[in-house]
Amino acid sequence: MKYHLVGHSGLKVSTLTLGTMTFGGKGNFAKTGNTDVAGARRQIDMAMDAGVNMLDTADIYSSGESEEIIGEALDAARRNKLLLATKVRFPTGDKSPNERGLSRHHIVKACEASLKRLKTDHIDFYWCHEWDGQTPVEETLAAMDDLRRAGKIGYLGVSNYSGWHIMKMLSAADASGLIRPIAQQIHYTLQAREAEYELLPLGVDQGVDAFIWSPLAGGLLSGKYRRGKPEPEGTRKAAHWDEPPVRDVEALYDIIEVLFKVAERHEGATPAQVALAWLLTRPGVTSVVVGARTDAQLTDNLKAATLVLSEDDVEELEKVSRPPLLYPYWHQASTAADRLSDSDLVLLEPFLKK
Repeated sequence: MKYHLVGHSGLKVSTLTLGTMTFGGKGNFAKTGNTDVAGARRQIDMAMDAGVNMLDTADIYSSGESEEIIGEALDAARRNKLLLATKVRFPTGDKSPNERGLSRHHIVKACEASLKRLKTDHIDFYWCHEWDGQTPVEETLAAMDDLRRAGKIGYLGVSNYSGWHIMKMLSAADASGLIRPIAQQIHYTLQAREAEYELLPLGVDQGVDAFIWSPLAGGLLSGKYRRGKPEPEGTRKAAHWDEPPVRDVEALYDIIEVLFKVAERHEGATPAQVALAWLLTRPGVTSVVVGARTDAQLTDNLKAATLVLSEDDVEELEKVSRPPLLYPYWHQASTAADRLSDSDLVLLEPFLKK
């Protein structure tokens, strides 16, 4: 397992993070899994044995039950060895207008509730789970800064923000001397590479590193799905879990075939491991959040940390999945190549080579 500094901070995080959306199984989250306390302890130990040093959850996962299970599963020894991350934005019970969003009111109440469920006195990494366009970013940052000064959170991140959302928050943080986000948790896979247009270049430029959620596209890149074969039963897709959207099914199957082809070149490797290992080659990606419905899935996913892809492997995966350049990027590639930054090259370099 490798460890990387996160953003402009001294915090080191393992290249794989254990995701816990499968803990609980309440409501709609039952489609993703229903790991209980005993199963959580087992999976946490498996992850720690592989070198993972961060757990990622959210207050919305199974309406807080995921956090409760983690609180039960983590004894003092485990807690002291792990970074604990959770999120705030969505309602977890009370559906009233103020029990959601990123207002000071909701952030403070939600943080206290998460601390109680997690049975801890501090959250190492607190994520804004989704954009709130109705709360001034200054209010959100001031509340987060107060929590940091009180020792209740350590670092701040954002999730599912657009590029301009992140820049707006960074600008406000820098102008007021408030806590600055050091990471973004985003969806990014071989099947969905939209993050390359804005989010990854921004992250490299501004020191907002990427943590990747649902890195196997909700299981679509796990190797269970093949062109011309019946879809497997018992999956979140079979239960009508609607993330991520698939806009081109044939293109998805083209990617899957290459995943199998590359896996065959590495003894014992699986398509899922190849898909995860590809993400670890991408600029700006610090950690990939892996969760699992079963111990066998987790064992397989954890092995991705030691899978080294060749340049030919990466190029073949690139060729089958690389999205076209949108405007203004195709124009920049043809007319601005003489004055591009490292951040620009996150997106444009492969096209300049052509």
